[in-house]
Amino acid sequence: MLYVIIGEDRANSLEARLAARPAHLERLQALQAEGRLFVAGPCPAIDSPDPGPAGFSGSIIIAEFASLEAAQTWADADPYIAAGVYEKVTIKPFKKALPA
Repeated sequence: MLYVIIGEDRANSLEARLAARPAHLERLQALQAEGRLFVAGPCPAIDSPDPGPAGFSGSIIIAEFASLEAAQTWADADPYIAAGVYEKVTIKPFKKALPA
């Protein structure tokens, strides 16, 4: 089943985010190689594709996992958590409706 993982960044975490980004992307690329990644990306803190020093407010990942518990375990091991980037992570089951 698909699950949406919503990570909300701590204030002033851009430096930590940039430092942890290669390890974070490596895990996402592994999901992609397994055919389990639907979509992933950051949420700019301002209305711009390149927010510069404003940074990001969080990230969204939608990926396939065997269960909510498996999605939680995967999210808990994210380098952004270890680096203190995320203040809060929410995981919910996701059902794709459109496009068909």
